[in-house]
Amino acid sequence: MRTIALWRGINVGKAKRLAMADLKTLLASLGATQVNTLLNSGNAVFDMHGRVSADRIRNAVHERLGVDAAVILKTAAEWAAIAAAPPLAGADDPSRLLVAITASDAALQAAAAIVTADGEQFVVTPHAAYLWCGNGILQSKAAVQLLKQLGDAGTTRNWATVQKLHALAQAPA
Repeated sequence: MRTIALWRGINVGKAKRLAMADLKTLLASLGATQVNTLLNSGNAVFDMHGRVSADRIRNAVHERLGVDAAVILKTAAEWAAIAAAPPLAGADDPSRLLVAITASDAALQAAAAIVTADGEQFVVTPHAAYLWCGNGILQSKAAVQLLKQLGDAGTTRNWATVQKLHALAQAPA
């Protein structure tokens, strides 16, 4: 099964440093094939025969690579739904559209209370939450709220990264 794995808080600043080459090797040791990573921020796409749990991957990364960070897994089909056209009118800059992906529906629904400011839009769908940051993600107070609300139950990626991961997930094995 084609799987997308997202680590929360990897390689942001000096904490939780994780080399993508080490991550690829570790995933392969767990039975993953066709392992690809994207960027240096904890994104991986791989094939796995049978199911693999996020806890198993998280524990292996912690034990073998010394980094403890939440991981969220999505199937290629789930990712295709996330990567479909964003449900926000005017979200025309991929670097300003933030997508929140969660490990559970409850965590996703809990994010619905996020308060936006002028130039922002926020919508929660059955698959993900989308935050348009018209003034930029780094200037968005709603983006800070969203990350706090999600905690270890979720992570965010900008729209450009979502689309790149979708392309990797759709590539022939």
